[in-house]
Amino acid sequence: MNADARYKTVYGKKQIFEQLEAMGAPRDGVVLIHSSLRAVGETEGRGEGLLSALIEYFTHGGGLLCIPTHTWANIGKERVTLDLLCPKTCIGTLPDIAAGHPLAHRSLHPTHSMAVFGDAEKAESFISDDERAITPAPPFGCYGKIHDMGGHILLIGVKHNRNTYIHCVEEMLGIPNRLTPEPLELSVRHKDGKVEKRLSCGHRAEGIGDVSLRYVKYEPAFRHYGHIKDGFIGNAPVQLCDARGMKQVVELIYKRSGGIELLSDFLPLEPALYI
Repeated sequence: MNADARYKTVYGKKQIFEQLEAMGAPRDGVVLIHSSLRAVGETEGRGEGLLSALIEYFTHGGGLLCIPTHTWANIGKERVTLDLLCPKTCIGTLPDIAAGHPLAHRSLHPTHSMAVFGDAEKAESFISDDERAITPAPPFGCYGKIHDMGGHILLIGVKHNRNTYIHCVEEMLGIPNRLTPEPLELSVRHKDGKVEKRLSCGHRAEGIGDVSLRYVKYEPAFRHYGHIKDGFIGNAPVQLCDARGMKQVVELIYKRSGGIELLSDFLPLEPALYI
């Protein structure tokens, strides 16, 4: 299909399944999605239809589908940080739809919660440790379990600057200058209306700002080791990324760098750091 025809297509479940199968997207594992609905284009049922297709594809084979439902933008505001009675997130339309979906199992992380779809027992086990998180992406929480279970990150119409999993990798490796030095006072409103106070650090990189904007620097290294498969969902270019492979590459780069800060600018990484 040429580009002109693609942009005139309204994509239904059949076409989305074909696109996922073409890139070898697994149906029996754990897949985390970051997405741009605008990049996907027209789909049957719009955002709800796309989410329904993704849930069916990734869970009917026994897998788990994970959609971040972050609420970190509520930090410092006069409202609870995570409100389970309100499906509003701060990262886009598909996360908003996922947060309020009747099949979602939503974790209790106050800033980096996750909506997980699939077998109820497996999903509840997957999200269970987020309620004791004291950092944004702890290795024992949802993001770390994606690594431990050999899962994948699916970037739909977005780049690695949206790949929150890399925050977890940095926590695993103990990379400095990534967290607030003191925990923040946060809160969670449960479905019964009860508000629970929580303490957790936030992301902060002194002298850098939003460090995730620099994560795009890792993409050539991920590709060098074959940890990215390319495809499309709708009109959106997609990267299917191997979670364990990405962690191994970041660890290699960090070791070869001698521990120096590599994300203080947008300059490409030296190939010698990973080749």
